[in-house]
Amino acid sequence: MAMCLGSLLLVFMLGQVVTPPTLAQDNSRYRHFLTQHYDAKPKGRNDRYCDSMMERRGLTSPCKDTNTFVHGNKGSIKAICGNKNGNPYRENLRISKSPLQVTTCKHSGGSPRPPCRYRATAGFRHIVIACENSLPVHFDESFFHP
Repeated sequence: MAMCLGSLLLVFMLGQVVTPPTLAQDNSRYRHFLTQHYDAKPKGRNDRYCDSMMERRGLTSPCKDTNTFVHGNKGSIKAICGNKNGNPYRENLRISKSPLQVTTCKHSGGSPRPPCRYRATAGFRHIVIACENSLPVHFDESFFHP
């Protein structure tokens, strides 16, 4: 029994060494980015879509003023962090070379407490993100690029 516990402790300690804390932390920031800003296959992309997605993703306590959901595949967003689909933009940010399909949800006023109501704007836009270790970790803005 003691030998088994010792082996488990050794495996646990090796796992701590093999997975650097910064990498685990970066992955959690990337997962947080996906939770707040990624929806692969949206249904609707109208005001009702925004109301339900903002609530489902935990962005309504208090009501977040503006949030953008990026659609498509994760690879196209990750590619912005490299040269394949991204260029340097201002301080430590990257801008997408090509427009991506997005839905921007803007709080339509009233109380900052739930129930929150949103207006949807759907379209294709260039997006600006911050990256760490080649992963998107912060959505900065989106806009039409001439």
